[in-house]
Amino acid sequence: MEQITRQTTIQQALEISPRTAEVFLKYGMHCIGCQVATWETVEETAFTHGIEDIDTLVNELNQAVQAGS
Repeated sequence: MEQITRQTTIQQALEISPRTAEVFLKYGMHCIGCQVATWETVEETAFTHGIEDIDTLVNELNQAVQAGS
């Protein structure tokens, strides 16, 4: 099973599991449908949206991946 890291792009995370969209939306990261998602990483997007606890975000994304398996 693939793991999401800080360096995973938004698009890669969505390709790993569409369930990650719920997590992104929970954090107000509505970039899941925009062109930026193809190259911006989870860490970059979190920084842009003022999210300081990136490790928790990454953990929740990986939990969503596991839940979808």
